[in-house]
Amino acid sequence: MPLTVRQDPRVEPWIVVRVGNPYTSLLQVRSLLSMNDIKHIIAIASGKGGVGKSTTAVNLALAMQAAGHRIGLLDADIYGPSQQIMLGIPEETRPEQQGGQFLLPVEAHGIKTMSMGYLVTERTPMVWRGPMAGGALAQMLEQTLWGELDVLVIDMPPGTGDIQLTLSQKATLSGAVIVTTPQDIALLDARKGIEMFRKVEVPILGVVENMAVHICSQCGHQEHVFGREGGDRIAADYGVPLLGSLPLALSIREQTDAGVPTVITEPESAIGRAFAEIANRVYSGLQDVSPQQGGPQIVISDD
Repeated sequence: MPLTVRQDPRVEPWIVVRVGNPYTSLLQVRSLLSMNDIKHIIAIASGKGGVGKSTTAVNLALAMQAAGHRIGLLDADIYGPSQQIMLGIPEETRPEQQGGQFLLPVEAHGIKTMSMGYLVTERTPMVWRGPMAGGALAQMLEQTLWGELDVLVIDMPPGTGDIQLTLSQKATLSGAVIVTTPQDIALLDARKGIEMFRKVEVPILGVVENMAVHICSQCGHQEHVFGREGGDRIAADYGVPLLGSLPLALSIREQTDAGVPTVITEPESAIGRAFAEIANRVYSGLQDVSPQQGGPQIVISDD
């Protein structure tokens, strides 16, 4: 639906936006214009927590940036933000503001980032009901001046609740990547995640199988702790690509806890190359998807 921008004598000298009725503020116009600078928005999601979704999201974002793309990373986990720690950004870091209404993204390792972790301390409990959390996500998404991006990666909280629905309403997603472990319970929840995105007509770019195998650092013995080939099965069931399998490795956890993810620390390692290959497949998949339009068309008129 086109938006009509005109002068309203009741609120002179502000320019307001009219979508039928009522009136909304200039803030929303600039938000839409800012979102137009983003070619693709993708969600990194999982049906349950503890499957390594955030670790996967940050490494994929960094791998795409290393390949020469302009990347943003939004930590959409309002209750338990973690990207600030994973990127090694000091706890006291706060985003700069512009005009008292907009936030400038915090840059780390060449990517632009925004997180609730920048706005509260790690000791601040987010005791919010769903609509409040959804509102906070919408503000971080729309009131951050991202600039021109090839891809905005959104690290989703686990589950299929308010945050996921808010994102589907506020942004035109080019696709979603589902992260799971081979464990049957994780696969059950991953299916719910896939079904949710299909309900809101978001393409599934593929499945990432995390913690697929544990390799003993002493003897090299391989053991499938959480099961075998679960990612293959769910990808086949839904007719989507298996983007790649990642091992259960101590180094991945140690590096993200230290604020220097694997793609930064060991880009040429087997795990670093695995993240790079998955990121390349995700980006290649986006080439078959129309770039997101950042919201409704804006039309300037005098009537």
